[in-house]
Amino acid sequence: MKYRRLGKSDIKVSEIGFGAWTIGLDWWGKKITDEEAIKMLKKAYDVGINFYETADMYGKGKSERLMGQTFKGMRNEVVYSTKWGYDMYGAEQIGHQELPQKHDSEFLQVALKKSLERLQTDYVDVYSLHNPKMGAMQNDELFASLDDLVKQGTIKSHGVALGPAIGWRDEGLFSITNRNVTCVQTVYNILEQDPGRDLMKAAAQNDVGIMVRVPDASGLLTGKVTAETKFDKNDHRSFRKQEFIKEAMQKIDNMKPLADSKGWNMTELAIKFILSQPQISVVLPTMISTEEIEMFAAISDGNYLSKNEAVQLEEMYEKNFYVKPVASSDEVLYSLFLELAGTEQYAVVGHAYLL
Repeated sequence: MKYRRLGKSDIKVSEIGFGAWTIGLDWWGKKITDEEAIKMLKKAYDVGINFYETADMYGKGKSERLMGQTFKGMRNEVVYSTKWGYDMYGAEQIGHQELPQKHDSEFLQVALKKSLERLQTDYVDVYSLHNPKMGAMQNDELFASLDDLVKQGTIKSHGVALGPAIGWRDEGLFSITNRNVTCVQTVYNILEQDPGRDLMKAAAQNDVGIMVRVPDASGLLTGKVTAETKFDKNDHRSFRKQEFIKEAMQKIDNMKPLADSKGWNMTELAIKFILSQPQISVVLPTMISTEEIEMFAAISDGNYLSKNEAVQLEEMYEKNFYVKPVASSDEVLYSLFLELAGTEQYAVVGHAYLL
């Protein structure tokens, strides 16, 4: 396992981190028992992973509790990164529905106190706003409170986790250039390189580390997902449109020659592409078994893409990997709608499109 510095901090983190949301939620098609979760956390530690990333809302604190239980007495050997800002105490979450947010100084103190209790610690290494809107980013009082907590030692650093979906470029750039954040967490992978590229440029100028989630494009870059894969409604990947998946499969075929030339499979190419970027501090693949933990950890070996090879994949991304975009059902219907303008079928198709 290789290690990197987390942004402007002196925190040393493993290149592969453990995203502990899977042990608190069943949003990846598998419900993990507490016993399995503890085994996974211990396995991660055994293979050199020292960075554990979670949030208070994952399983209503379950993920944090399991981490605190597993690493009790080992606090100085692990790095805790957790997130806050969703009012999990005043509202009930239904399915994947987003909870109300409370990114303010008063709720900050409440949320931090409870996270510290669950983690069985008196400090958190990285404390990040969870999917903040621009209003929270512009709250001077809030960020003054976060800076005060750093001075007190209750948190070692603070950051911003962008989401929930890919994007949030403006919020990310604002936090990097206007706030004393150590890190920004974002979706970034070969198939979805924006807004990550803009964030990395700004981060390099401000000594901010980038934490990457969804590095394998929701499993598309692992070979475990195909155009025929059907996700359960409770699986977080069910939001991926079939058109995106179908097009992604063609893009992956066009990347394989590069992977083959390096002697890598697609998962290795996906993670090593990210680790080839100097501004990346840690990659957070979704792992739901000890076998996957071992597999992802082994990818951190210092043998990554050359600058020219990384640029090659960036140029392929700019050209959509030489794949003709797959039209969505809405786009097909709209095209037909235009073609039939003035005909007897026009009203029927037009009505269907509007619906």
